[in-house]
Amino acid sequence: MKSKRRAAPDTSRRAAKVRRVDQKATTRARVLEVARGLLERDGFEATSVRAIAQEAGVAAGTVLLHFADKTQLLHEALFEDLERTWAATRAKSKRRSLQKDGEQLARSFFDYYARRPALSRALLRESLFADPPWRERFAAQVAEVHRHVAELAAAAAERGEMASDADPALIGAAFFSFYYFALLAWLQGGHPEPLRLFARLWQQHLAGVAGAPRGPSRNQESRR
Repeated sequence: MKSKRRAAPDTSRRAAKVRRVDQKATTRARVLEVARGLLERDGFEATSVRAIAQEAGVAAGTVLLHFADKTQLLHEALFEDLERTWAATRAKSKRRSLQKDGEQLARSFFDYYARRPALSRALLRESLFADPPWRERFAAQVAEVHRHVAELAAAAAERGEMASDADPALIGAAFFSFYYFALLAWLQGGHPEPLRLFARLWQQHLAGVAGAPRGPSRNQESRR
């Protein structure tokens, strides 16, 4: 009987702890979503922690409890969004051809940036020149996508799409070169269709490392 009487308070405390954790996560997500909207609407410089707090319905101190400053909010927003975009894209990867797979991968990220063009400019600038630990976190994201492209390139070589001596790691590096070039051209207003620009660069590069046309089989040769 005594153990039963002690169990009730323990259960109650655990339930209260779970509620606090859930509430904290909900508040964090709400603040982050509000920050995305204000940063897109007003720009990075014009958006303040106080404005984010007011829009989210919390105190400014609550925002700072979750995020050290406005820059961290920006980094968190970009990192989480890119993680979701990458996870969704990876799940839909079909490995049709290296050209199509590369274009689909680039399209998924271009579509994300296109939904919030003003925010994208600040996001890209901050991610490229972020301080630790964000620099390492963004670098790890890029490295993971690079490995994926290199794996696609290796599979393409096995299918005969690329020359056998083509370096998959360099193909991955080329992918990011074209991707960032097209993204920057679009963000700076130099090109209205980043995917179209990327696709042309990607196609031309892959043509340069394409495998030689396969000749007739031995059986075909023997019939001649």
